[in-house]
Amino acid sequence: MRTRSFLLAGLLVALLVAGVGSYYASSHPDGLEHVAQQTGFLDSADDPKDTGSPFAGYETKGVDDARLGGGLAGVAGVLLTLVIGGGLFRVLRRREAPSSTDAA
Repeated sequence: MRTRSFLLAGLLVALLVAGVGSYYASSHPDGLEHVAQQTGFLDSADDPKDTGSPFAGYETKGVDDARLGGGLAGVAGVLLTLVIGGGLFRVLRRREAPSSTDAA
């Protein structure tokens, strides 16, 4: 029961950081984008390949408030990572080898 409580607490912290922390994230460009603006090659960049995604650009499609959309995108990212990672863990985990008493 102790491991389950620890994992649940970790999930809650991750959701809080993703939802609340991203709500307060800076709207200024990141370092690479800032350097691209300063040196003048930002306009030559290709459009991102994820522009059709519902969470493209750390926003949520259909949500007008940029901060709320960013928080929702963060929470969705945590949940998607949990579902995909948990699913892979279940599929790839090692099966317990049958003991000698099971074969008899």
